[in-house]
Amino acid sequence: MSTYTPVATQTLGSAAASVTFSSIPQGYTDLILVASYKSANPSGTESWGGCRLNNDSSSSYSTTNLRGNGTSATSSRNTNRTEIESLVLTASSGTAGTNIFHFMNYSNSTTYKTILQRGGAVSWGYLDATVSLYRKTDPITSITLNAEDGAYNIAAGSTFSLYGIQVGDKAQKAQGGNVVTSDGTYVYHTFTSSGAFIPSQALTVDYLVVAGGGGGSIDIGGGGGAGGLRSTVTATGGGGSLESALSLTAQSYSVIIGAGGTGGTSSSGTGSNGNNSVFGSITSIGGGNGALRDTNNAGIGGSGGGASGVGSSPVRNGGAGTTNQGYAGGANSTVAQTAAGGGGGAGAVGSTNGGLNNGANGGAGVAVSISGSSVYYAGGGGGGESLSNSPATGGTGGVGGGGNGGTAPSTLAQSGTSNTGGGGGGGGRNASNYTPAGSGGSGIVIVRYLA
Repeated sequence: MSTYTPVATQTLGSAAASVTFSSIPQGYTDLILVASYKSANPSGTESWGGCRLNNDSSSSYSTTNLRGNGTSATSSRNTNRTEIESLVLTASSGTAGTNIFHFMNYSNSTTYKTILQRGGAVSWGYLDATVSLYRKTDPITSITLNAEDGAYNIAAGSTFSLYGIQVGDKAQKAQGGNVVTSDGTYVYHTFTSSGAFIPSQALTVDYLVVAGGGGGSIDIGGGGGAGGLRSTVTATGGGGSLESALSLTAQSYSVIIGAGGTGGTSSSGTGSNGNNSVFGSITSIGGGNGALRDTNNAGIGGSGGGASGVGSSPVRNGGAGTTNQGYAGGANSTVAQTAAGGGGGAGAVGSTNGGLNNGANGGAGVAVSISGSSVYYAGGGGGGESLSNSPATGGTGGVGGGGNGGTAPSTLAQSGTSNTGGGGGGGGRNASNYTPAGSGGSGIVIVRYLA
């Protein structure tokens, strides 16, 4: 049995250049878009419409069309287009025609997307059947329709209705997320950008919530701390006990994906803390920034930022982590000219640097299997290498997306990996040369429940 569920409807009160459905829920099998619209072309003639997916105007679309009028049939093929050429729109003086778009397997992240279209030009007396291909594997999160590639508006009164199709004998238990998958035992909703998780019934859910990682600092800068990590499966951050599963009701729960903190540059040497990630009542704290040379400004966060390198000053300490989310950043010793400490990770304290040259390593993240396979998240950023005439290297980022520290003058610090909460690497310095620091990686939220 297949169930059609209304997702969104729009009716134009005035002419518009385009109509967009954005933040499309990812919990369905297919999408159906029914468009009863016509062109506002002042010349009174039929005109072509266009369709773009994910606001993508690259040459990634192909269309094969079959047209018939009851007497004869023709076909055509267009490749490397910047949009799908949808069916011909009725002129402004005519009656709106209905076009139906079928987006198959739209939330899949491993295959190209196939779109079926049906409709026709009312006044021209023919029908079209079209197969289009979007040659990218990204899930479809937005659909935009326009008239004549934006040259003419879509007429007032045009209506657009988007439906989700759930194939199978079970009703969809929840919506939301950039990617929704199932292994037959669990359903997994993965959020790589902010949105909402919307159960249609009472659910008990497991979760992973990882905040954005902290940015590193330049000039023998400390590595950024990883974003705080809270999980009900496998392991949680900071060596704490597993979190408790949540009991949810049929309402909308906000999901916020924390951005990573910015890395320090020549004009702004100190990095910034990462941003919090949120799932309903659960908040993970953004990672702390790495410290700038000869300062004690390592950030406190989900995991703490690494200590700065020392010119001639006493010991520098890393920033503190948050209980049950992550560990502190690494310190350095009182030895003059030491390199920077590593950012803390969800699974380990950032390494402490007591040597003259190499930056300290970032703390390790933790492996969590909530997605059905074991994946590391929230590694700390490596510290920047020190001022020295001898060869030196930046510290290695912690497993789980931490960025490597920089080595002056030419090896740039790495940013934390997106959607891992990894900390950014600290920038290095050698003589009068220094390298910019890396930014923190964005966070992620994964929700699972029994299928």
